[in-house]
Amino acid sequence: MKSPLSVEELDALIGERDHRAFLNPKNELYRERGMKEHPPKRGEALKLMAENPNLIRRLIIMRGGRMVVGFDEAALAKLGG
Repeated sequence: MKSPLSVEELDALIGERDHRAFLNPKNELYRERGMKEHPPKRGEALKLMAENPNLIRRLIIMRGGRMVVGFDEAALAKLGG
């Protein structure tokens, strides 16, 4: 939060993955804008996440080229951590 990711850093982090998986559905902005029903396009989502770091879903864990986004016990167990 002290040094939020830039649009470019978020783009690199998300890579080929679906950007919608990185949006935090518990965030007020997410709910206010109805992003579940009307998700923003990738460029807009990256800009919003860079400006509002709380819009980024947490946890993001990477290991060996694999990534888990959000708290998913089964997926975390598969990472071996």
